[in-house]
Amino acid sequence: MSKQTRIILLWTFAAALLIIGRLAALQLSDNRYKKFARINSLIKERIPPVRGKIYDRNGKLLVSNQPVYTVYVIPARTRAFDTLKFLSLTGLDRETLEKRLDKARRYSPYKHSPVAEELLMDEIAPLKEVIREFPGFVIKKRYIRKYHTRHAANVLGYLRTVGPDLLKKDPFYEPGDLTGAAGIEKYYEKELRGKKGVRYFNRDKFNRKTTPYLDGAWDTLPEPGKDLTLAIDIDLQAFIDTLMEGKHGAVVAMDPRTGEILSLVSAPSYDPTIFNTPHRRTILKALLSDRLHKPLFDRSILGTYPPGSPFKLINALIDLQEGVVNDHTRHVCMGGFSYGNRFMRCHCGAYGPVSLSYAIPYSCNTFFSKSYLNLLGSAPTPAEGVEKWAQYVKSFGLGDYLGIDLPVGRKGLVPDSSYYRRFFGHNKWRPTYIVSNAIGQGQILVTPVQMANMTAAIANRGSYFTPHLIKSIGRDSLPPRFSERKHTLIDSVHFEPVIKGMHEVYTKGTARWNRVPGIDICGKTGTAENFVRIDGKKVQLPDHSIFVAFAPKDDPRIVVSIFIENGGYGSTLASPIASLIIEKYLTGRITRTDLYEKVTRTRLDDIYKMKADAARPKD
Repeated sequence: MSKQTRIILLWTFAAALLIIGRLAALQLSDNRYKKFARINSLIKERIPPVRGKIYDRNGKLLVSNQPVYTVYVIPARTRAFDTLKFLSLTGLDRETLEKRLDKARRYSPYKHSPVAEELLMDEIAPLKEVIREFPGFVIKKRYIRKYHTRHAANVLGYLRTVGPDLLKKDPFYEPGDLTGAAGIEKYYEKELRGKKGVRYFNRDKFNRKTTPYLDGAWDTLPEPGKDLTLAIDIDLQAFIDTLMEGKHGAVVAMDPRTGEILSLVSAPSYDPTIFNTPHRRTILKALLSDRLHKPLFDRSILGTYPPGSPFKLINALIDLQEGVVNDHTRHVCMGGFSYGNRFMRCHCGAYGPVSLSYAIPYSCNTFFSKSYLNLLGSAPTPAEGVEKWAQYVKSFGLGDYLGIDLPVGRKGLVPDSSYYRRFFGHNKWRPTYIVSNAIGQGQILVTPVQMANMTAAIANRGSYFTPHLIKSIGRDSLPPRFSERKHTLIDSVHFEPVIKGMHEVYTKGTARWNRVPGIDICGKTGTAENFVRIDGKKVQLPDHSIFVAFAPKDDPRIVVSIFIENGGYGSTLASPIASLIIEKYLTGRITRTDLYEKVTRTRLDDIYKMKADAARPKD
């Protein structure tokens, strides 16, 4: 026998021993496959966990759970039953029952499918007494959400029954289960939902559940979902809701030191306690069909608006960083700015040389327009100039998703050189074409939460944290991205003159009538033009009222961003609202009750109805 043959025989023998040893282990000592086969012969019943509660930053309970009952059917076990009696006990109509039974048969003859869902105790009690009269039907208890506040619906969100796509995608869910459909409920679904338990039962020859298998030795208990504590101050949220009654828009309040969102108001909204009632689905459909007020549209993260004059703050910082503006820079304002055959009006009242220290508190369009053109002109080409400008702007978190912990949002728009090449054509545009960017009226679009973040970056002298609604998740630490400090491209030294100008907005500028005694506030008013077409004619409606602010000046603890659709000048409505919010948050009270009453009495319903009528297709 050759050496090569002996080696082959040796390897063959070793392989045979390995296979025999493995087979022996499986037969004699490894019971896993036997266990799996046994499990497949049992009835497996999953036990739903209790969903985690939600609290505000001060420990106030916002969302808990309440028991409801669902009637399930196992089609293979059904027999003839009194249909009329079943319909009267469940509140269903015949057509709905037939559709659900047919759907259940198509899903599986041997698995549970929901027939009548989310019945409260007093609704299910009569059926419980006679359920034996309806073979194949069972009643199971589960929990739905109970809302303990009438506010923050856009933040909290709601639950819905899982659809076919999610059933296929995630094995956690079964037909009839609930899942987060919006807001915090959706974003933190995996943390809130917990883990299901399992019970195993023997089955008889008719495939019916009998006794617990091994007296429950294999059963597992469900793990409840984690409780969430939000950064939201629900009392502040409720206060802002009263200020926003009769108005469309958004208010965002943040703590610039952490990025925690203290209040996220979208107006008009809805009362989340509607989901505590058995008629929630009907009410939800009505909310979805409200095209005038759009209560389910979260304007704070989905509404995109021109930023108006508050955007001048970023332009001032870029001008200072690039050296096109300094303490000695003066631009002559004669009531506006002429460029080409156009004229941009200005209301600063200067009629003479204007410096940055005057331009911010009095919002001089001429100063910022000329400075913007000088900025673009300092680059080799306008395209390179606007590209550099766009990078500075984006470093404040504009033009991109901020990473806020909500499942929806919009990135807004910061136009760069590639955008203008598409917009105007390659090298077919001049700096004067886009000079409106200087005053926040060009192609720029922002969301209210982005403007709050921009203001936080200014308050922090050049840095910010990702805005977030969560404060704690059970006992777990927050994701690192919420504690990571981000930096703008502006050197910290350039923020002081801008902050000084924002402070003078309150001491002598456009918001001087809304000062709060004892609090140094820094802010900036703004307006954005708004047009609609009525009967083929372009009609200008009242401007959007915009305001951003932070306080106190030297130790910022709150940032506010406000957009009021068609609210007029920034100093007319948004500025008073900001001052009331800051006073309420920092002092816990309101001293200017006359201002509070004036704001709450102001309603803009007629304007919104006009806009809706104009948008409605004509016959």
